[in-house]
Amino acid sequence: MYTRILGLMAIAACLAVPAAAAVSLGDAAGSYTISPAASSIRFTVGKAGGGGFDGAFARFKGNIRIDNSDVERSRVNITIFPESVGTGQSRIDAFLRSDAVFDAANNPEIQFRSTSVNRTSATTAVIAGQLTARGKTFPEKFTAELDGLKSGTIKFHVTGKVLRSRYGMDVGTPLYSNVVDFDMTLTGKRG
Repeated sequence: MYTRILGLMAIAACLAVPAAAAVSLGDAAGSYTISPAASSIRFTVGKAGGGGFDGAFARFKGNIRIDNSDVERSRVNITIFPESVGTGQSRIDAFLRSDAVFDAANNPEIQFRSTSVNRTSATTAVIAGQLTARGKTFPEKFTAELDGLKSGTIKFHVTGKVLRSRYGMDVGTPLYSNVVDFDMTLTGKRG
């Protein structure tokens, strides 16, 4: 019995020893160019009674700069090309590109420019900034979590909600939700 208790104490002691520390935002300092091939910008629009549709943008570009001395002075800039929207349904894709929603012919870019980064833990932050779509600019916030850092590559999981009515894209409300849920994976290469 005594040997068994000592064995359990030894196992407990091993479990109490902290594992190697996780990579933190401070370790990620530097400038990165977002790699569209290794990234995704996905969104969901719900529908009353269930359903709705999911989509993604195939073309976008951007950069991330993480300040070495003060993570909160970091910057994120992203440009999305709305003509690249895809839902897997050609009729919906054409409608989203039309002047009823993105008006991609007259507004070929959607831009997000960060104004502040508020660190919420060693690996998470809230990114506030200005989102411009269809010639209208409003403040928006997104939550970012550091997903990995190795060999000059950084990966973030970013989520957020945007009210589409603010940007003149409220066609179909209230049947379709005014809230657009974003779920993004942004992978940057140091450079």
